[in-house]
Amino acid sequence: MELQLGLTAQGSSLWGFLVFGSSVVMFAGSSVGLILLAAGQAVVVVCMCFDLVRALSVPRSHRRYVASTVFRTLAVPSIIAAGMSVLIDALTWSWMDVGMSMFVMVAIIFRLHHDKDEDNWWKGKGKKLARWARRQFSSGTSVAPAMG
Repeated sequence: MELQLGLTAQGSSLWGFLVFGSSVVMFAGSSVGLILLAAGQAVVVVCMCFDLVRALSVPRSHRRYVASTVFRTLAVPSIIAAGMSVLIDALTWSWMDVGMSMFVMVAIIFRLHHDKDEDNWWKGKGKKLARWARRQFSSGTSVAPAMG
């Protein structure tokens, strides 16, 4: 089996990528894959809508607090969904879709890093979660009772 690049399929590391790429594209075209991609795109749309609400709301209002919390919660799943869309579009050689998905992904990343001083539910949770994890995973100084 000869590839367009002039390499034999069995002798190149490109073969593994082609097999992986074709299986990803086949899964994306299946019913389950299409449902997952549609759900991911719905998360992206909801995330961007709450970002719009956050941008248009009065500073230090409850509406802005809720919109900022929802945006921060959905930003990372939206970036992952857009990244998967970029990967699938690149594997199918759909470069216009790659460009549009990259634009959406970069816009979400930019908006996520742009307003760090926004008040939201996640503010200060990192230290609390780290403290909780340290307590849960620390090996306490409890000594096992001696067998007697």
